[in-house]
Amino acid sequence: MSFPANKQQAVAVFGSTGSVGLSTLDVIRRNSQRYAVGAITANKNVDKLEAQCVEFEPAFAAMADPLAAEELKQRLLSRNLTTQVMPGDDALGQIAEDPQMPIIMASIVGFAGLDSTLLAARAGKRILLANKESMVVAGPLLKQAATDGGAAIVPVDSEHNAIFQCLPEANQLGAPVDRAAHITQLVLTASGGPFRAFSAEQMRHVTVKQAVSHPNWDMGPKISVDSATMMNKGLEIIEACYLFGVEESQIEVLVHPQSVVHSMVRYCDGSVLAQLGESDMRTPIANALAWPERIDAGVGQLDFKSLTGLEFEAPDPLRFPCLELARSAMRQGAGANVVLNAANEVAVEKFLEGQIGFTDIAAINAHTLKNCESSEPRSVADLKALDSAARSCADDLITNGLLSVGMA
Repeated sequence: MSFPANKQQAVAVFGSTGSVGLSTLDVIRRNSQRYAVGAITANKNVDKLEAQCVEFEPAFAAMADPLAAEELKQRLLSRNLTTQVMPGDDALGQIAEDPQMPIIMASIVGFAGLDSTLLAARAGKRILLANKESMVVAGPLLKQAATDGGAAIVPVDSEHNAIFQCLPEANQLGAPVDRAAHITQLVLTASGGPFRAFSAEQMRHVTVKQAVSHPNWDMGPKISVDSATMMNKGLEIIEACYLFGVEESQIEVLVHPQSVVHSMVRYCDGSVLAQLGESDMRTPIANALAWPERIDAGVGQLDFKSLTGLEFEAPDPLRFPCLELARSAMRQGAGANVVLNAANEVAVEKFLEGQIGFTDIAAINAHTLKNCESSEPRSVADLKALDSAARSCADDLITNGLLSVGMA
């Protein structure tokens, strides 16, 4: 199945069954005269992927789990659908490099999304980057791959997309923020998550159910927990440094519980440009998909008359230590970013499984960052070796029960 170049652009949606993937499909659905779903991917959610194949009839559907892929294949055959089902992790790479897929939505959560994102960059695609971990762990390599391949990386995270919209055009696609452009600071806003008003004692007793219930955004469990610890914002600091070519010290974080102002850019004349809107991921997705044009995202207009007040406050570093951990990692170098991300993925997984407490997440991250040697990665192989070593370090901390004796 192919799409005429003069009609629709084919979009490959990596992680199509997740919250960002579903929002992407909705934006495409609303703009079907311009875009078509060329490929969709998931881990093992056969039911959702089958429904998406029925509606969008993509050329390819990839599933990481081979058994799930075989089940999907049989279901589609019974429906006489022509979508080609591709099993295994290698399928993502094949889709990323396919010249008939000019646009890639990279929304696979975590380190798992790195390989396909790098391949898409080398292949010169427009990458709608929702997988922040790819930029966090491989920022220099990913930027170089995009430069070499002629790819465009457009951020989809609501905060980075907001900054993207507020920057001068010359800086939008990754050129370092130019001092001559009179930009003094990037301001990332944070909702504060569900525990913004919790005491340190209350946070020690947080449950999984509480941590995955974000007050403003509909997100998956891993990202929701990251938001609750504010590690999500820490990773966004690192991502912003690489995306926009700024120093860690040029990035301010403000807690803004209403999530109306999605981020801001300060200029030396006292001006502050901000991007505002409803808390709906379809807005940044639509912006990244159509940039520099605008398309319908299905999002209502912000009603200023209904706003009773906008609050801003500095985050508490004692209750949310993950923020400073991320800044520290960025100052140490690219290897430390890999270590921190790996430790956090392990810690969040163990918390979701009920093996550790909520505040143990930051303790594991701090311990791993301090004790895992982090040399500068020069290749993807270096990244994977460092990622594996950091995961082992974090696992050992949990397995050996060192948290109880304050090893963090």
